[in-house]
Amino acid sequence: MNGRIHSIETCGTVDGPGLRYVIFTQGCLLRCQFCHNPDTWKLNMGKEMSVSEIINDIKTYLPFFQASGGGVTVSGGEPLLQLDFLIELFKECKKLGIHTTIDSSGGCFTRAPHFMEKLEELLPLTDLILLDIKEIDPIKHKELTGLSNEHILDFAQFLSDKNVPVWVRHVLVPTISDNDEDLTKLSEFIKTLTNVKKIEVLPYHKLGIYKWESLGLEYKLKGVEPPTEQRVKNAEKILGS
Repeated sequence: MNGRIHSIETCGTVDGPGLRYVIFTQGCLLRCQFCHNPDTWKLNMGKEMSVSEIINDIKTYLPFFQASGGGVTVSGGEPLLQLDFLIELFKECKKLGIHTTIDSSGGCFTRAPHFMEKLEELLPLTDLILLDIKEIDPIKHKELTGLSNEHILDFAQFLSDKNVPVWVRHVLVPTISDNDEDLTKLSEFIKTLTNVKKIEVLPYHKLGIYKWESLGLEYKLKGVEPPTEQRVKNAEKILGS
């Protein structure tokens, strides 16, 4: 089984508990205005890698991240676009006793039978999902990401019903997703979920602008500055993180 891979980070510290072996998959349906990896959007780009090739590489780092309580995180892009690859990868990880995490925006979630069948096979192999909720308001979400968020919130509810451990992540973008009213609504939604173990506020940054420029893309948030420490703490207080 092969996957389409953008890149691999062998010592990640912000993508789940402990030190992580982070696999960034290729392909994403969202077009977030603040995305720092727009080069992951196209599914046919990146490098094709086999599960066995990746597992062999993981084994060389196993003592380091397992000692820290870490494991393997598959991020993106959007990992759930490559369900068959994830299933086979996580099966091999579980044979080695490796903690598994998926970092997903839920942007491709659907209740279609084929997708649900694959997802139901994947979830028992998954220890944690980092769920990115970009914006609670569906209209603002569409402006920010190109898609509405109804199916993403449905995904969050589905994970709650299945009792899959989740860390909710929210990127705080001044003038857009840093809004007390919307943050309060997001907090109220999160409180309806029974599986949330942690809430993380991720301050917007401008480190990916050069990628947009190199790809010839217009960066619409060029004049937006990162949030102040005060606004980050305000969001953390409202969300209860």
